[in-house]
Amino acid sequence: MLYAILAIAVILLIFGPQAWVRNEMSRHATPRPDLPGTGGELARHLLDRFQLGAVKVESTAAGDHYDPIAQAVRLSPENHDGRSITAVAVAAHEVAHAIQHAQGSTLFALRTMLARFLGVFDKIAMAVLLTVPLVMAITHVPAIGLIQFGIAIAMLGVGLVVHLVTLPLELDASFGKALPILTTEGYLDQADVPAARGVLRAAAFTYVAGALIGLLNFLRFPRIIR
Repeated sequence: MLYAILAIAVILLIFGPQAWVRNEMSRHATPRPDLPGTGGELARHLLDRFQLGAVKVESTAAGDHYDPIAQAVRLSPENHDGRSITAVAVAAHEVAHAIQHAQGSTLFALRTMLARFLGVFDKIAMAVLLTVPLVMAITHVPAIGLIQFGIAIAMLGVGLVVHLVTLPLELDASFGKALPILTTEGYLDQADVPAARGVLRAAAFTYVAGALIGLLNFLRFPRIIR
């Protein structure tokens, strides 16, 4: 019974934040014809206002994000073309990342650098982990396998570091930049501010959900070599 309770607690800890983020986004995605523009239109307006005219606004199926390499704010079709609190808040959040980039945020630069190598590290780490049994069988030296295992786990840990670096950036994007812009500049009525705050909170903690999934995968990897 204790193991079952612990298993349920872990499942809730890992997948609960993802479910909350999806629910918060969908709750405020109801079309609002009274809003002055779509998420994509607001993103373009804000970028121009902050003298970031070189940054593009694009619709993508890959999810809402800011691409610092291509200098593009990319929004999902429902947020790019949608006229809802979710669309407006998410657009402001992604524009905030473009502002961080333009301001030369050290944390943003660090996250970008780490993320660029994250995929490569994951592939190398997986290859190293999968070859541990083979190397140990050939060399008959357990210490080599343990060293190899430690190197692989350290490389996989880079993903967790990226998520830890990402969280303060996301909080700043949502509450240090996007929310003040939306609330103090008259882009939203005061009655809509609580909903926008909820969406921005979900946008910021999307990466917490990702980090927890990453932690789950991180803990699963040692089983590969058993």
